[in-house]
Amino acid sequence: MLHLSQQQKLLQKLTPQQVQYLKLLQLPLLSMEQRIKAELELNPLLEEGVDEEIEPAQEDATDPLEKDAGSEEGAGEEDKYSFEDFMNDDFDGYKTERQATDNEEREDMPLPDEVPLAQRLLFQLHLQNLDDEEMLIAEEIIGNIDEDGYLRRELERIVEDINLGHGLTITIEKAERVLNLIQRLDPPGIAARTLQECLLAQLEVSDYNGPVHERAFKVLHDYFEDFTMKHFEELAKKLSIHIDQLKPTIELIQKLNPKPGEGEIIAQQNYILPDFIVEHVDDELVIMLNDRSIPPLRINKSYREMMSRRKNDGVSVEAKAFIRKRFEAAKWFIASIHQRRDTMLRVMRAIVDKQREFFETGENLRPMIYKDIAEIISMDISTISRVVNSKYVQTEFGVFELRHFFSDSLTTTTGEEVSNKEVKNVIKKMIEDEDPSRLLSDDRIAELLNRQGLQIARRTVAKYREQMRIPVARMRRKL
Repeated sequence: MLHLSQQQKLLQKLTPQQVQYLKLLQLPLLSMEQRIKAELELNPLLEEGVDEEIEPAQEDATDPLEKDAGSEEGAGEEDKYSFEDFMNDDFDGYKTERQATDNEEREDMPLPDEVPLAQRLLFQLHLQNLDDEEMLIAEEIIGNIDEDGYLRRELERIVEDINLGHGLTITIEKAERVLNLIQRLDPPGIAARTLQECLLAQLEVSDYNGPVHERAFKVLHDYFEDFTMKHFEELAKKLSIHIDQLKPTIELIQKLNPKPGEGEIIAQQNYILPDFIVEHVDDELVIMLNDRSIPPLRINKSYREMMSRRKNDGVSVEAKAFIRKRFEAAKWFIASIHQRRDTMLRVMRAIVDKQREFFETGENLRPMIYKDIAEIISMDISTISRVVNSKYVQTEFGVFELRHFFSDSLTTTTGEEVSNKEVKNVIKKMIEDEDPSRLLSDDRIAELLNRQGLQIARRTVAKYREQMRIPVARMRRKL
């Protein structure tokens, strides 16, 4: 049977304006610029510029997640907020501030014209005597090369797709011949399927010759596993040479490029724009939001005057309703940008205060988590996460992702808390300074750290070493 019942609940819900603010908050600088351009195109009431007739007002920058946004009473008050209230509000109080002057020229750094790797390879192939089928195979192979320069897709699948799509009967042998040709273009080793295939192709087209070259080819072709595992004594025995004679062979192989496609990303795609700039000015740390490229926004004056008229004056009811809707959206968008700027600066100031020693010296990161910053500025942890996500800060010691300043802690024997990133730096320095004849194992590193007062287990050392992409002691062997 069906039963009817009543329940009273208190729920928290975010208003559409708060959702918009939170979405803007997590955008990095470049994405924010694109978002503003898109909004300018969508909303005719929004335009670039500063309204000098209106004095800016102070805006409440309280974290929206801390407000009682979802109570019935709060929602009702928002509904009572009429269009006339909007008209009486200070539009320009929400405008974004600019650190640059209005007459400052924005100049883009000139970038060299780059020819993509795929285009360079195709240009070289057009100089070869290839038939239509071979050219079709080559274009498909080049289109499947990844950013490291490897062909990760199986050649058999590529041939199947070509045959099905073009009604051909290309053999795998023919595709292998084309692949072999591509691997010997510039850069050599491109489109290899394995590291071994990549290095062998580079040796074949290199200018090296003589016994060292022959031994290097034999090592890669016949004893590749011994080479990768650094079994140098076994390699010397198999090649019937002294261990000292093996050194130039290994050095020759190490000169080869294991990632022939690396570094082919053009400058426009490989450029980080910091969201914050922290500098020393008169022995003080100054925090700036890098928002020069974000224009100030305002409501179009003509539309504003149109909406302020009490009579329609030839403006249809539908048109005025549309303008009212766009007006409201424009004002909330400007308010969200202003609030985003204030929140980001508050979070960055708290980070700098907690990590002041690092920003002054470039060393000694303190352990810190999102909750620490949230408590300082009285905001929700999720808000801190949105600010930190994909954001960068430019310091006198380099450009860092904001996540770099957050880390767990380790306790020393004296009870002092140390950031695990500082422990990683100690481990890295130990490995860099180790004696090549007495490589440090994870157990030995843990023992040395414990002598320094850092309580750390061997498995933790292994975890940190792997996170820093440092191989185990055996793989760090050198001749």
